[in-house]
Amino acid sequence: MFRSCLGFKINVFVAICLLLFVGSSLGQEGRAAARVGSETAKGGFRNEDAIRDKFNAYKTDEDARAWLRAMGYDPSKIASLVAVKPHGEKADVEVRISLLNSPQRCGDAESEPGAIATGAPATTLECREGISIKLVSSNQGFNQIDKRWLEHYAKMWKMPADVVAGLKLFVGETPPTKPGRSNVRMFLDEIDPKLKDAVVKFFNENKAAIISDLFAGDGEHSAGWIMVAFKPAEKTEWVLRSSQKTVEFYSEGDVELTRGGNLKIGRITMQRKGGDAGRDTAKMLQFKINPVELFNAK
Repeated sequence: MFRSCLGFKINVFVAICLLLFVGSSLGQEGRAAARVGSETAKGGFRNEDAIRDKFNAYKTDEDARAWLRAMGYDPSKIASLVAVKPHGEKADVEVRISLLNSPQRCGDAESEPGAIATGAPATTLECREGISIKLVSSNQGFNQIDKRWLEHYAKMWKMPADVVAGLKLFVGETPPTKPGRSNVRMFLDEIDPKLKDAVVKFFNENKAAIISDLFAGDGEHSAGWIMVAFKPAEKTEWVLRSSQKTVEFYSEGDVELTRGGNLKIGRITMQRKGGDAGRDTAKMLQFKINPVELFNAK
């Protein structure tokens, strides 16, 4: 930038260019300050298999050592570590850590870590850390965090009958009751106002529990941590947050209809899956986020 600016002979142009350069630098510093707990990967990685392998090579892999420290572990105090990929679970990578002569607590980098201590001899502590991973290449992209049949969500969240009725129209399990933007389903701003209000009220009253289920899940293979790996070009940036902090961040905002007739739940969008060449799977309900936003979470 300096070379192009100094080519001008008029001082005012030079001053303007200097201001632009300084402003750009300050802006970059500000963005870096906002990305607390994130770094640029030293070795880079392309997929979940690579992240698992990096954890297994934590003794020499700088990225894995940084991830462990972010989760509250001192790599030098780990007796053994095994990272695996559980199939079909919320955790995309599960890290099992054995600590020798450790305090009786697993990683505690944030207030409520996702670790679970299991029975072990008094001199050791066995910890499990489940990590849900989002790999993205665009800061404007959306990523699915959960997708299931409405029936599953209705049972899991104990939806009232009127909420289920409204969402059946929304996903197309029930044919449209009047002409609208689609001939196979109805948008939330097209269904009966009483059903629409019931849907909004339900998600508003149960927002925290629903968002926790969407990100972390439950049971043995729940995800206590959320990692976003952002690779717009050669370098990969990452951020690692506890599921609790992630839920708090994506819960910010109201429950309301979007201009397109979908539902906004804080920072999460609920919509019909669609696509699939019109197969029944198009009727599934899905929840999407912009994962790169997590870099700005405090």
